[in-house]
Amino acid sequence: MRLRNKPWADEFIAAHPTIVVPNPEEWKGKWGTLFPQNQPLHIEVGTGKGKFITGMAIANPDINYIGIELYDSVIVSAVENALEAGSPPNLRLLNVNGAHLEKYFAKMDVARVYLNFSDPWPKTRHAKRRLTHENFLKLYESILPSNGEIHFKTDNRGLFEFSLVSISEYNMRLKYVSLDLHAEMPEDNITTEYEEKFSALGQPIYRLEAVFNK
Repeated sequence: MRLRNKPWADEFIAAHPTIVVPNPEEWKGKWGTLFPQNQPLHIEVGTGKGKFITGMAIANPDINYIGIELYDSVIVSAVENALEAGSPPNLRLLNVNGAHLEKYFAKMDVARVYLNFSDPWPKTRHAKRRLTHENFLKLYESILPSNGEIHFKTDNRGLFEFSLVSISEYNMRLKYVSLDLHAEMPEDNITTEYEEKFSALGQPIYRLEAVFNK
């Protein structure tokens, strides 16, 4: 993703504290009290421009959603998406690094983690940066319940194959695998910006759902 500097981003983010949560570490272990309804919480790590997380919040009002995005020049688009959708009450954003989830979430705070079109980091020496690497799986496990789930989508076959192996070796159970998601297109599939772009180019979309066994 090519990032454009937006000098107004910080001020814009600060002007919408009901969408982008200030000082998110203060809500660790008590996220249910931040939302109007205390209900299951799903998070997306690397929410980008927010199309997916906003769509999920609208489609599932009985679930709370948090989109996590590091880059302020990108999260402003997610804020705009939320505003255009009428600011769903079950949606919040965090402008933080998804590699440090343990700073913001306690064990069992989160019921499901979404990973959509993450950076594939194709070079072998960068494998530890992939969001489905063992180190990240351990991080997700630290905030999920024993039956917590990870849902992953990508257009990158190499990353998908790596993820299948990494998740299986971590002793997680694969409950769903698709090598061409749009060929079967589940009715409840919410697309991302990248998903629509790559699908339009004729590239297959790979998807999996995995559950922690412990």
